[in-house]
Amino acid sequence: MDVLASAISYASRMGVEFAEIRIERTRFTRIELRDGVINVSSGIDYGAAVRVYANGSIGFAFTTRVSLDSLRRALEQAHALARAAPGKQTKPMLFDPAEDFYEHPVKRSIEDVPIDVKLKDVMELDKLVAEKDFVKSRFIVYNERSEERYYASTEERYLGEKRELVYLYASLFGAEAGVRGSAHITQGTIKGYTLWEKMSQEKAAGELLGRLQRQLRAKTPRAGNFPVVIAPEALGVFVHEAFGHLAEADLVEAGSALQGKKGQQVASSLVTIVDDPAVDDGFGTLRYDDEGVKTAKAVIVEKGIHRQIMTDRIHAALLDAKPTGNARAESFRYPPLVRMRNTLMLPGDHSVEELFEGIEFGYYIVSTAGGQTNIDGSFQVGVEEAYEIVNGEVGEPVRNLSIVGNTLETLLNIDAVAKDFGLFYGRCGKGQLVYVSDGGPHVRVRKMTVGGRE
Repeated sequence: MDVLASAISYASRMGVEFAEIRIERTRFTRIELRDGVINVSSGIDYGAAVRVYANGSIGFAFTTRVSLDSLRRALEQAHALARAAPGKQTKPMLFDPAEDFYEHPVKRSIEDVPIDVKLKDVMELDKLVAEKDFVKSRFIVYNERSEERYYASTEERYLGEKRELVYLYASLFGAEAGVRGSAHITQGTIKGYTLWEKMSQEKAAGELLGRLQRQLRAKTPRAGNFPVVIAPEALGVFVHEAFGHLAEADLVEAGSALQGKKGQQVASSLVTIVDDPAVDDGFGTLRYDDEGVKTAKAVIVEKGIHRQIMTDRIHAALLDAKPTGNARAESFRYPPLVRMRNTLMLPGDHSVEELFEGIEFGYYIVSTAGGQTNIDGSFQVGVEEAYEIVNGEVGEPVRNLSIVGNTLETLLNIDAVAKDFGLFYGRCGKGQLVYVSDGGPHVRVRKMTVGGRE
């Protein structure tokens, strides 16, 4: 903090309109098992990012040497870049002076657990899924990070935050009787080395193997328009990918399907969607964003009405929008972008069982397997795990199913929202990778376009 204070004082003497510096130190370990072959890596990533606003432009620079001299040089470089490209960039929104340091609590620090224990735990999961003949290939990745971030600006904001993050991704590929299939699971936590308390190796293996086996023995779905029940895992992906990006301020400005719709109905009155930085144990749970802005819940849709978008400093000023603290960067090597944190649909009043009642034939979608969404709200999503719904009951599994449609039309067609809730973990790419969570309850959609193929 002393180095940051001295560097910010230097920036003020340079006569810039606004400058900020963030220093990041990340200790990481990655354990990867590909068909039982182990690869372990670890290290420390340490450096600083600098942004300067001057002459109507923003200059960005970073350095991997954290010293007063290197920060001064980075400030001079960023200032030179801003002056060399005069423009009409909106000045970032400014905030009051502040001082704070927050350390997220953990139950058991990852730094207190030996690497051989972590490796043994991951190998136990690999051993359990390798025992089945129908499993032809397996891939497991365990990632852990201890992140420290320090921030200072010419507003006299001096902030710091520390947290631990653990992420597991496991996938299987299988074949049986000439049929091929795949399955995956993810799990995460920011509470230290508690991953296997949330999902034991036995439970993870059972879920993976069950998903894969059902895929291998599933039938081909019908194509057409049908009622659909969406489970929390698949709904979380839909809320993030198909809807959440439409509410990021930079994409709203660029013409997303939500542009100009503030105050209008964009979903069923049963639907409330938020991006919440205070969810218990979420990957997007943060006190400050990467622009030193205090994070706040963004209520994107409230009972079907579009209320807010997610903003950074620049777009909050440009669009005269409420600051939400949604600026995030992959590391100090990148300038922050408007990014999601924990994007959720809130639970409703129905029981899960009620959602299936009255459906003569439809589909129950549990998990997805990639897809494509567009700024106009159109989407096409592959489904990894799904089942027929026959006379109000979950029926046989289906494979190679896909769903297509328009995001806002789909949200308007939701006619029941359950009171359960699930939170899920992953990484989002938008030119940069950041860790995010998403989730929600079971929901029922009156009609969706479903595709199937042999």
